[in-house]
Amino acid sequence: MENLRFIEDDLTGSDIVALLELHLKEMHSWSPPCSVHAMPVERLRAPDVTFWSAWDGERLAGCGALKRLDADHGEVKSMRAHPDYRGKGVGRAILVHLLDRAREQGFSRLSLETGTSDEFAAPRGLYAAHGFEQCGPFSDYQPDPFSYFMTRAL
Repeated sequence: MENLRFIEDDLTGSDIVALLELHLKEMHSWSPPCSVHAMPVERLRAPDVTFWSAWDGERLAGCGALKRLDADHGEVKSMRAHPDYRGKGVGRAILVHLLDRAREQGFSRLSLETGTSDEFAAPRGLYAAHGFEQCGPFSDYQPDPFSYFMTRAL
């Protein structure tokens, strides 16, 4: 979707909170609790995270965030399309937005953690299509059979 409007979000709106609660619920249904690395709303408000919501007119279409790991390295967090917008290009639009913002923030590398189960196949394909390659654990992550790590240079 090319007509999305991105807003740096303070995570106080009921629509975005509901989408993030759905995101956490699904992550917990698809992975064991110790392997869920999705951040709750409170953590996404921390100063090391910049969060954007994506809007189609007045409707929330999705969201995504960047977490600063160090001066040069960022992490993609909370990338999510609203269920009404799945399969419509919202994920791609959010990822392109995050890549552009990561460059603006001065990152030379962007990494992410996603799941290994079938529910995560589409996101893994999206990330690979945008230059992300499988890598080992980064930052504070540990090896985990339920985690799939990816990274790319910017």
